[in-house]
Amino acid sequence: MTLLAERLAAFAAAPVRPSPEARAILALSALDWAAVGIAGVPEPVATLLREMAAHEGGRPEASALGHEARLPARAAALVNGATSHALDYDDTHFAHIGHPSVVILPASLAAAEVAGAGMEAMQEAALIGAEVSIRVGLWLGRGHYETGFHQTATAGAFGAAAAAARLLGCGADGVAHALGLVSTRAAGLKSQFGTMGKPYNAGLAAAGGLEAALLARAGFVSAPAALDGPQGFGPTHAGAGDLSAFDGLGEEWLFPQVAHKFHACCHGLHAMLEALGTLAPGTAPDQVEGVEVAVHPRWRDVCDIAQPRTGLEAKFSYRLTAAMALAGRETAALSTFSQAACTDPALMALAERVEVRGDASLPDTVARVRLRLRGGAAHEAAHDLAAPMPLEARAARVRRKAAALLGEPRAQALEQALAGPALEPFCALLRKPCDAGAVPAP
Repeated sequence: MTLLAERLAAFAAAPVRPSPEARAILALSALDWAAVGIAGVPEPVATLLREMAAHEGGRPEASALGHEARLPARAAALVNGATSHALDYDDTHFAHIGHPSVVILPASLAAAEVAGAGMEAMQEAALIGAEVSIRVGLWLGRGHYETGFHQTATAGAFGAAAAAARLLGCGADGVAHALGLVSTRAAGLKSQFGTMGKPYNAGLAAAGGLEAALLARAGFVSAPAALDGPQGFGPTHAGAGDLSAFDGLGEEWLFPQVAHKFHACCHGLHAMLEALGTLAPGTAPDQVEGVEVAVHPRWRDVCDIAQPRTGLEAKFSYRLTAAMALAGRETAALSTFSQAACTDPALMALAERVEVRGDASLPDTVARVRLRLRGGAAHEAAHDLAAPMPLEARAARVRRKAAALLGEPRAQALEQALAGPALEPFCALLRKPCDAGAVPAP
């Protein structure tokens, strides 16, 4: 067993003492994940995967979003991962540019149902898995992401395996084997962004992590150096191999730095939208001469689709999304990002006035916006998504978002279930079909 596998397995299998902040943020992320996942149930990728899982059948073991009957655990993890990422409205961690919850929570939930674990154990394992995914993402480094790998799925698969193996009682050796096994299953490409393939990546990672943990529990063994040895995952996937990523593991928690989305689009657009929100109120679209947006160059490979053709592609377009904000469209609403918006003449005219450029001096979390008005006036603003947000303010925004997506009664019921001792009340709310009219049509 390599040093890296030993460290991760020891962390994932041992008793831990997360900070109260880390536990509170995980609970908020679970509420956010559930709300976004339930809202994603009508999406085509979710419908197709539920239909496939139902057709294949199997042992009823775990709950799937919007599916009244339980599914085999791996199928449930696949469906839940893809469904909760279908709207691209879930949380993001900018340390490694990944979406932790859409991989870790589906794997943790399915493993907890298989193991008969309670709510506290599920959330604690999910927090550990999320931490592993972030640390592995930092170990892999930005070169891994910029080469074209989707960190949500690649780094996330390791976190899913760690969380599931903990819940299944694998012990340190079993966790190590699960991590080794998932190294040959972890996959996901950024080339899928803007298509159903992106949420599918998240589902595959959740299912792969759970599968590796189930096999490890059954006695399946893996190469001990599968992560960082010769021809291991890191060396073969453009990994930087930065072991400092694991400094303070178990003592310093990185997960609380996660960012929740309050706009229904790629997180790379949010700093721009927040900055525009301080400039655009009261500005009529016909007063806008032009908009200059500066972001880190790497975001242009992710969310700078110049001429989006679908509602999904619109979520990855600086120009169109800026036009929506300038036109007063509600970017927190799912219905704003539609195919009709991509051909709206007024939005198209505004989008033509938006210029996006890369600025390598800016952090990933920052956007700088300059709004030029007809007559010569200009206004500038910048926003940093990494700026601390008080826990109370974050909780209030997450609750408002959940209520807007699902309606106040179901959102409150989910939050109450997450605070209870048993898992089943929460799972029952996930399985329940969406209430007619509660979720806006995209």
